[in-house]
Amino acid sequence: MSGLDSSLWRAVSVFRWLTVIYVATVNLVDLDNVEHPLTSLLLTAGMVTWTVISTVAYATAELRKWPLLATDLTIAAAMILATRLVEPAERIAQGEPTFPQMWVAAALLAWAVRWQRRGGVAAAAVLSVADLANRAAISAETVKGVVLLWFVGYVAGYVAGLARRAEAAFQEAVRIQAATQERERLSRRIHDGVLQVLALVQRRGAELGGDAAELGRLAGEQEHALRGLVATSPDGVLPGGQMDLRDLLGTSRDASHVHLSAPAEPVLMDQHQANELAAAVAEAVHNVRRHVAADADAWVLVEEEGDDVIVTVRDDGPGIAPGRLEQAAEQGRLRDLGGSATVTSIPGQGTEVELRVPR
Repeated sequence: MSGLDSSLWRAVSVFRWLTVIYVATVNLVDLDNVEHPLTSLLLTAGMVTWTVISTVAYATAELRKWPLLATDLTIAAAMILATRLVEPAERIAQGEPTFPQMWVAAALLAWAVRWQRRGGVAAAAVLSVADLANRAAISAETVKGVVLLWFVGYVAGYVAGLARRAEAAFQEAVRIQAATQERERLSRRIHDGVLQVLALVQRRGAELGGDAAELGRLAGEQEHALRGLVATSPDGVLPGGQMDLRDLLGTSRDASHVHLSAPAEPVLMDQHQANELAAAVAEAVHNVRRHVAADADAWVLVEEEGDDVIVTVRDDGPGIAPGRLEQAAEQGRLRDLGGSATVTSIPGQGTEVELRVPR
């Protein structure tokens, strides 16, 4: 049984005790005005006794089933009918409150908690019939009492159902959050292992040269892309699927040799565009490592020009031979985005790669 259910049943018990104290006090004060004082005392004692029994019974989750609730409602209806044993017929006909008064609402609330709106309405119907059976004539006060019973039964049942649905939604959210955190933990472990393998392949490929060097370069590309994906929080994705390009470019593992200069304001791009541009920048930086030196410095400048985002990667290496400039300018991923790559290189004075992507 959930904590919410226990709280609801405790609330019913508290209401039952408050009302029995109130009704017992009123009946004792009015003892001289009733037709049968001794019967009034016996019935009051019966109400107190059932309040004690029901409090203990409802505290046990296994007992909160139809036998207990049917007995509770039956006793409440019987107490209403017992009004004839205490009050004269004339007073009852004039709209005199029933003997148990509001105490019977505890049974109604119990039905509302157990079976929600249907239970509350059903209990209200039973109590209303018992009340009307007492009356030789129906007065305005009687109608008000019956309407109030139906209103309380329906609203109490609705609130109980709403509270249970809210608790279920909250528990589901907690479960999803816990599962997500566990997946993220496992994902981080897997990512760490993959990153280590990719770094090893990149390093060994560079050492072996030849085809292995190309394999190492591709491994380095994927390592950088994966590292950027892991380091970027999901919160970095803004409404509309946009991202701040600065976040992606700031995740390089070679940060000590990559000098990033970017605007103070976010450089917002479509998520796919930002990832592709960041991957192109990573490839340009990798080329600096490959053709200049493993610890060579690279300067990355991010600019916005109208609707275009421009990223320039510069190094101070020996430059690119004229025959390789066209090959170096090939950036298929940028062409797919409608962008372009321009390479400027002077032998002995370094190389500058300008990547331009329209937003």
